[in-house]
Amino acid sequence: MPHFADVILPVPLQGLFTYSLPPDLAERARAGSRVVVPFGTKKTQTGLIARLHDRAPEGIDVKSILELVDEEPVVIPSQLSLWQWIADYYLCSIGEVFKAALPGKMKNSPRPTPDLSRPQQRISASVAQDGLTFSQPVDSFATPQGGEASGLMATDTVQPLSSHLPHLSPAQQTALDSIHSEWNQHAVCLLHGVTSSGKTEIYIHLIAEAIRRGEQVLYLLPEIVLTSQLTERLQAVFGQRLGVYHSKFTDVQRAKVWLRQLSSAPYDIIVGVRSSIFLPFRNLGLVIVDEEHEVNFKQQDPAPRYNARNVAILMASRAKARVLLGTATPSLDSYYNARLGKYGLVRLAERYGQVQLPEVEIVDMKELRRKRLVSGPFSPRLLEQMRQALDAHEQVILFQNRRGYAPHIECHVCGWVPRCPHCDVSLTMHSRSGRMTCHYCGFTTEIPARCPNCENPELRQHGFGTERIEEDIHNVFPSARVARMDLDTTRTRAAYEQIIHDFAAGETDILVGTQMVTKGLDFEQVSVVGILSADTMLNQPDFRAYERSFQMMSQVAGRAGRRQRQGHVLLQTMEAQLPLIRHVVAGDYDAMYQEQMTERRQFAYPPFFRLIFVYMKHRRADTVEHLATEFTRRLQGLFGQRVLGPDEPPVARVQSLFIRRAMLKLEPALPLGKVREVLLQTKTELLADKAYSSAQIYFDVDPL
Repeated sequence: MPHFADVILPVPLQGLFTYSLPPDLAERARAGSRVVVPFGTKKTQTGLIARLHDRAPEGIDVKSILELVDEEPVVIPSQLSLWQWIADYYLCSIGEVFKAALPGKMKNSPRPTPDLSRPQQRISASVAQDGLTFSQPVDSFATPQGGEASGLMATDTVQPLSSHLPHLSPAQQTALDSIHSEWNQHAVCLLHGVTSSGKTEIYIHLIAEAIRRGEQVLYLLPEIVLTSQLTERLQAVFGQRLGVYHSKFTDVQRAKVWLRQLSSAPYDIIVGVRSSIFLPFRNLGLVIVDEEHEVNFKQQDPAPRYNARNVAILMASRAKARVLLGTATPSLDSYYNARLGKYGLVRLAERYGQVQLPEVEIVDMKELRRKRLVSGPFSPRLLEQMRQALDAHEQVILFQNRRGYAPHIECHVCGWVPRCPHCDVSLTMHSRSGRMTCHYCGFTTEIPARCPNCENPELRQHGFGTERIEEDIHNVFPSARVARMDLDTTRTRAAYEQIIHDFAAGETDILVGTQMVTKGLDFEQVSVVGILSADTMLNQPDFRAYERSFQMMSQVAGRAGRRQRQGHVLLQTMEAQLPLIRHVVAGDYDAMYQEQMTERRQFAYPPFFRLIFVYMKHRRADTVEHLATEFTRRLQGLFGQRVLGPDEPPVARVQSLFIRRAMLKLEPALPLGKVREVLLQTKTELLADKAYSSAQIYFDVDPL
């Protein structure tokens, strides 16, 4: 009978925490079960048992576990192993992985207790609202109720699969056969299919095959906005076998999906965003990563800063499952792996129903402005095409990758620009709310009537955000029904679903949006797409800017002409001669790939080298400058010219913290374990210095 338990706590500290097991809990405790433990002086934490043993820690006063929350584990061994890999690879603590993995209601700690010796205060039942408490056993959640997250109940009879699978065209059937053939050689296959080629129909056939084999399927999407349309299509075939998991659901709904996966009747298919990789799967057979190129698969903040696509590939490898990566615009990393022979590669080069790819027309905005033929965001040619589409009762999508009314305002007399007091950025103007907002920290203030610096009453707006585009469209086409899809209009699950539903139903004529509209949404009546400011995406100090711009413009262009007619795309640019523009117009992915690979090999960027960013933050600029210099000096002593910096990132102050960054460029063959050891040790040593004790240091492995 074990006497000690090593416990994972949701805190950013390395390692596990050892607690003793009271005799009454020793027989019932299991690895993967939650426990309540004392942490600090008068607080408790809900943790997770990682392992049980009889080794007493030396020289430590071991505290005792207070409460066993679960009689049966809520995390299975394969998950614990995956969590440890994520912590090791992405240079964070397993506690941070635990915090990210479990739904909130399953990891919330009880309230601080004034006297831990009182048994009745050991664990709070404070989360009993919504029917979820810490003390409920797993079995009580095996029958989820309500909402889109519900499905087959534990006592239901499993219905046979539909005979109504979508019909495949000859090109789709060839692609499906080729995928099977590639899987005989490679566990991972990249499906490079042009927009509207019918990749989803192929996915459905592969899912049906996996279910017939008794396997589970994980279907990953990069954006919540994509789940609505896809879920409807999948439910038509798979019914209640389908579960949905993402952050727009409540904690209770997500907890029910989690615990349903541990029951005797788990979902056969889980559709979700990146957090879905943390769900328990006992018999995973197929992983589909749709729109695999999307940067949203990468978690940015807080830790763990993982890439869900890459973690899913590893998870599938451990489960001996197959992986299909699908996209019209592959990430250069994935395409490189396919060309190298590490992944299989299948191409689907024609649209379903032999619909033509859209015609892409370049509009030279620099020339139009020089001739004073345009002053606002719309060229005469774009307005003409929009008018024709509206007259024909067709739909229009306008893509502008900036939200708000104007990126900033400026006093034309003294040059004053309102800036965030906490971040190194200008404030974005939001006209409807009458306020200026920082899109980094959320600071907001009223739009001034006059310049506070010189009292000039004329403040000019610079640039166009989606809110301004929407307003201008109302002025030009007053009878058109216009909707806007950006972060400001899709803060709730109901909001974005309504926008998509209305546009798909033809109740909206013009959809204005940010990169949300570039995703794989399927709208039958879209004939015109306008890309309003193609150049803004290229003006980012990032070696991936070219790749991302190509992907984004190609994806949004693919929304046009998705049924029985060719669509028209107007690409407005100030740099009409850029090679990127030519590649987008020609739809020439391979030319873009070859050009970028040449540059990346020359300048030692992925996929030829691995990148690790070291971020350092502090409230004092001089302190973080000294810290960054010292950290970089130590790393350069070990890694030499592989270490670059320190420098300021594009936004060098966020939430009143000054930021510095160092970059490591590492050969893929270099053992990451040794690198991890050096980085963590250097971090520990520097934070132990009194001068830097209040600083923050973290790592971003494989940054996007």
